[in-house]
Amino acid sequence: MACHEIAGLRLGLMEVLGVKNEAERQHELAELGTVANQPGPVRSMCGAKDLATLKQFYEGAVAALEARVSATRSDDPKLPYLRTLVVLTKKVDLDLAHQIEGLTHLYRDLDEMHDFVHEIYPAE
Repeated sequence: MACHEIAGLRLGLMEVLGVKNEAERQHELAELGTVANQPGPVRSMCGAKDLATLKQFYEGAVAALEARVSATRSDDPKLPYLRTLVVLTKKVDLDLAHQIEGLTHLYRDLDEMHDFVHEIYPAE
């Protein structure tokens, strides 16, 4: 069993953050297997160039997972794992949203601090 949503998100974060660790990259690609080459949100996450796009694709992957869980028979032995994966992906989604929110605050604060410096030292 593979956590495709998490592996895809890690590959996307590696891209966005500029992480150049080939061993980690290969590990995540191995986790994805053929899913890395199939059209869909998981493959799209792997090459995301910004956080907003990465989050959008991640949400798409989670929605697909939730649809898979709802279509899984109640006696399927994979169902408990899939349900646990839904909980994990929800937690990761919340964490990702908080990280993006924190960076957005930093971005706004930088502008405010820049303006404040110019209040103290007016531009000539």
